[in-house]
Amino acid sequence: MIDINDFINNQIKPLNITESIADAQDLFAEYTFSHFPVTENGIYIGCASAEDTELMDIEKTLEDMRYTLERFFVRDTTIWLDVLEIFAKNETNVVPILDKDNNYLGYYEITDIIQFFHQTPFLKEDGGILVVQKGIADYSMSEVAQIVESNNGRLLGLFISEANLEKVQITLKISLGGLSEIIQTFRRYNYEIISEHQEDAYINTLKDRSDYLDKYLNI
Repeated sequence: MIDINDFINNQIKPLNITESIADAQDLFAEYTFSHFPVTENGIYIGCASAEDTELMDIEKTLEDMRYTLERFFVRDTTIWLDVLEIFAKNETNVVPILDKDNNYLGYYEITDIIQFFHQTPFLKEDGGILVVQKGIADYSMSEVAQIVESNNGRLLGLFISEANLEKVQITLKISLGGLSEIIQTFRRYNYEIISEHQEDAYINTLKDRSDYLDKYLNI
């Protein structure tokens, strides 16, 4: 089984805060990174962006742009969906990884995470997609799983796909069992059925969107 930590990359050492802007520009010219980690005495202090670095005088050092460094990162325990969210929120194709003691471990590249995403059972295995909705104070993930499993369904994955102050939408992928019986049970538990997808069109849409995200972040 593939683990997201298998994609931790250390091929290129992080930039050091004492390095010149010229060195940083050379790195960005050689690789299609939007950002790259910067460390000081081995401690991660932020990411330099290719765009900001390009505007700096080559005679200066990264120390001179310390306060423009972007301080996003993930832990080595962060799940892949949250990692993907960090990529999207920061419009980056590189995300630094720290352990629980804030030691720098390496970085993820967006292309590797998209590859991991495509290999998850949520996308890879056949099944039906169901989107349900309920009041934000009334839903329960354990209840959602119990409804599926009590109807002999096998849950391949679920996540909160939309939420506001009143309601939450949950997207599920289900294999085995009768989807119609599962839907009826959700209704008995006062879940609103937003949509159901028996075929793979929804999965293909998710794949297309992840491919688009990959291309967008690598522009």
